[in-house]
Amino acid sequence: MSRLKITNAVIIPMTEENLIINGGEIHIEDSIIVFAGASGDAPQNWLAEDTIDAGGMVAMPGFVNCHTHAAMTLLRSYADDLPLMQWLEQRIWPLEEKLTGEDVYWGTMLCVLELLKSGTTCFADMYFFMDDVARAVEKCGIRASLSRGMVGVNPNAQSALVETEQFIQKWNGAADGRINTMVGPHAPYTCPPDYLKKVLAIAEKYSTGVHIHLAETRVEFDDIKKQYRNTPTEYLNDCGVLDYKVLAAHCVHVTENDLKILQEKNVGVAHNPESNMKLASGIAPVAQMLAQGITVGIGTDGAASNNNLDMLEEMRSAALLQKVSTGDPTVIPSYQALEMATANGGRVLGLDIGMLRQGYKADIILIDFEKPHLYPKHDLIAHTVYAAQSSDVDTVIVDGAVLMRNRKLLTIDEREVLENVQKCAKRMVGEKTI
Repeated sequence: MSRLKITNAVIIPMTEENLIINGGEIHIEDSIIVFAGASGDAPQNWLAEDTIDAGGMVAMPGFVNCHTHAAMTLLRSYADDLPLMQWLEQRIWPLEEKLTGEDVYWGTMLCVLELLKSGTTCFADMYFFMDDVARAVEKCGIRASLSRGMVGVNPNAQSALVETEQFIQKWNGAADGRINTMVGPHAPYTCPPDYLKKVLAIAEKYSTGVHIHLAETRVEFDDIKKQYRNTPTEYLNDCGVLDYKVLAAHCVHVTENDLKILQEKNVGVAHNPESNMKLASGIAPVAQMLAQGITVGIGTDGAASNNNLDMLEEMRSAALLQKVSTGDPTVIPSYQALEMATANGGRVLGLDIGMLRQGYKADIILIDFEKPHLYPKHDLIAHTVYAAQSSDVDTVIVDGAVLMRNRKLLTIDEREVLENVQKCAKRMVGEKTI
C-alpha cells in the first residue's frame, strides 16, 4: 500500500458551500483519500512514504472536463471562424477521414498533456480509434470516460456498433479503474430511432451510460422539429434514450418542457461555453438549469472549436457568460462555477471524484497562490474562478499517483509528443501549410 501526505495546504474540498480549511492536511492510501481536513484533526500515527509540503498553495479537486474530442487537438486552428455545419461538413469531417489510429494516439497524448498542465484530472471523450485513445490514457495516468462516437446515417454505422461493444468489453474498468466507458451516439440529427434502439441495447447489456450531443444549434432544433414534430430533447425522450444515465453535451436550444424533461430524467448536462460562442451556436440557459435542479458540468469541447482545453478559462467563461446573458451579475457566483467544474463533473459522470472527502478518489491539484494576480487574498474561491491561470497549477495527482510536480510532468515526454503531433499534422494537411 502506497501512502502520500499533503501538508500545510489551504483546502477547498468542494463538500460544503464556500468551505475553506486553513492549515489543512490530506492523507492518501493507494488511490483513495482517507483524510482531508485540518492538521489538528489528522490521525497522529499515520505514516506516509512521501510528503508534499503545500505551503502557499491551495489544494482542491482536479477539474473534470465533461465533454471533449481529445484527438481534435490535431485540428486546432485548422478551420476557424465558420458556423458549425459548414465547419463540420466542409472542413472537419473531410480531414478526419485521413486520420489513422496513430494520429489519434498522438493527438490524445497532446490533449492529455494540455489537460494535466492546466489541472484537469478526468475527461469525457467521444471520438473514434478509441483503442488508441485508451492506450494514451492508460500510459499517461489520467482518468477518462470514453465512448466511440457513432453516426447512424454513415456507411460505417453497423461497424461502429460492433466496435463500441468490443471497446466496452476490452476497456471498461481498465487502467486500474481509471477508464470507464459509455456508448456514444453522436446526436439526434445523425442517429435515427432504429439506430438508437441498437445503441441502447448495448447500453443495457453492459450497464453503461450514454454520451450524446443534444440541441447544440438552432438548425438542429428546427430540423428535428420538422422531421419528428418534437424538439431534440423530446425526440430522445420518446426514443427511450433519457431512461438511461445520459451525459448530454451543449443543450443550448431547449424549451421549458425540455428543461422539465432533463430534470425529471436526471440528465447530466455538459456546458461548453467557449465552443458555443466561437461557433455562434448560442447560449445555454445554465443559470435556469441549475435553479431547476439539473446537474450541469463543464466541458471544453474539442480543441478545433475552442481552441484550448483550459478548464480554468472555461469555468470563468461559463460564469461571465451567464451574467451578461441574463443581465444579472449575481447568477453563477464563484463557488457555483467551481462546483460545476469539479463536483458536478463527478456527478455528471457518475464517479466518486470532484470532492476532497474520505472515500473519494485521490484526484487532487495544488494551485500556487504566491502570484501577483492572486493577491491580496480576499476570497480564494473567487480568485480561483476569476483570476487564476493554468500556469498556476503546480501539482497534479490522479488516482493517488503524482503526475505533475513543480510543473514537471512525470508520465509524459512533452518533447516527444510535440514532435510526433507535428509529423501527424504535416502528413494530414501537407508540408506547405504547417
